[in-house]
Amino acid sequence: MMSAFFDVLGQYLSDPAMLGLVALGTVLGLVLGAVPGISSTMALAILMPVTFGMEPDAAILLLISIFMSSVYGGSISAILMKLPGTPASIFTQVDGYPMTRQGRAGQALTYALVASTVGGLIGLVILVTLAPVLAGFARNFRSPEFAAVALFGIVMLSFASNGSILIATVVGLIGVVLGAVGFDSLTDAQRLTMGAPMLQSGFNLIPVIIGLFGLGEVLQNLVGFGRTPADTPKIGQISVPLRDLLGRWKVIGRGSLIGTLIGAIPAAGSAVAVSIAYAQERRLSKTPEAFGTGHPDGVVAPEAANSASVGGSLIPLISLGVPGDTITAVLMGALMVHGLTPGPLLFAKDPTFVAWIYVAVLMALVATLVFGLGMIRIAVLVTRIPPHLMYVFVTLFCVIGAFAIRNNLNDIYVMIGFGIIGFSFAKLDLPVTPLAFGLILGPILEENLRRSLMISRGSWEIFLQRPISALLLLLCLAVVVLPLIARWKRRKACRFRL
Repeated sequence: MMSAFFDVLGQYLSDPAMLGLVALGTVLGLVLGAVPGISSTMALAILMPVTFGMEPDAAILLLISIFMSSVYGGSISAILMKLPGTPASIFTQVDGYPMTRQGRAGQALTYALVASTVGGLIGLVILVTLAPVLAGFARNFRSPEFAAVALFGIVMLSFASNGSILIATVVGLIGVVLGAVGFDSLTDAQRLTMGAPMLQSGFNLIPVIIGLFGLGEVLQNLVGFGRTPADTPKIGQISVPLRDLLGRWKVIGRGSLIGTLIGAIPAAGSAVAVSIAYAQERRLSKTPEAFGTGHPDGVVAPEAANSASVGGSLIPLISLGVPGDTITAVLMGALMVHGLTPGPLLFAKDPTFVAWIYVAVLMALVATLVFGLGMIRIAVLVTRIPPHLMYVFVTLFCVIGAFAIRNNLNDIYVMIGFGIIGFSFAKLDLPVTPLAFGLILGPILEENLRRSLMISRGSWEIFLQRPISALLLLLCLAVVVLPLIARWKRRKACRFRL
């Protein structure tokens, strides 16, 4: 396999046309990923027809270049405008946007780019070396395991926000309830629609996050409208000291491992990976209260997990022929158009194709680093736009991004409604992020929980009979109980001293 890898790498590097495709795909991915509402999935779906007339190796190179660069592109608008370009960028804006407000936009983008590149490389190394092992592990996942993973993500959300863990949990549960709006996926019955036709299809995720984090921010700024030019954020330094980057190797490593492992679980997706990575880093930090106020680790951890999840999501695609998430589902469709069928026999029948994918990921990561560094100086100029013009542009992006998903006016109304909710939560000092991720993880938890109970005829023992789900539930219990025990010991020690 390694000989095939280096042979394919040499072919790519010696062909100017291939290098041109990498550059084109990377730039397209960075731009489309940075536009709110155009996710990595949509970027691939829009540009996939362009590859129909190409050779398979050229097509896979272009598509993966778009895929990898759009992952980082989503963090650009999240950091500069608090508009997550992709759902997985929600946690990036939690600390990235405060860094922009503090005049450190350049540093925030650099942290995100370096973490994304290193995370992607770690994901690629794990993909190359452990693909069969991790694929076999992921193949054991059934409905009980998916339900346990979703529950673990929801539990970790409680630790991902500043303030009360109880309040964050309640907000997350509200998001879970909102995720149940619309037709029941199992019985096709309407739920919580209150007779409104626009709610029958539920809440599309993109308009929701655009409203919560985009329009909600605009409304907050409009209340305090009238900032002077001196209040406009400064670009600040773009470069980050090498010692500082090297000092965060543990953060990048943990985020990358979480991203790869979660990404290897079919249907889990990068959104689950970044939520767990951010929450875990906040719990391990010596200054957890600094998260949400512009802490670099709050940018590094989710970006590393986000990019590493790409390598993880390719593991079940290559080894099992099962797409790891919606993005790899689109990628799988493109490969099948070109007569390439991922699956268990792929390593034996067509190792060159596997090497194509490995090399495409590597070249896309390098190109994203190069073009990303060049785009930082251009992207941070957004912070120099006068505030009143920025509000107009952001609002316009919100409307276009919400409408472009399904060309449905109802999505604009949903975006406006959640924009008001985001504004209200900010005024009440309630965390918004758990609401969005509760909406993402809620349907996963509910569908797999109900399917598990149907299989076991109502017995909850099915979650304890399967080792993986039992282990995940034990981790959930430990995450909740251990902090309570530590708090009880501290109180007991204080009383003893008194």
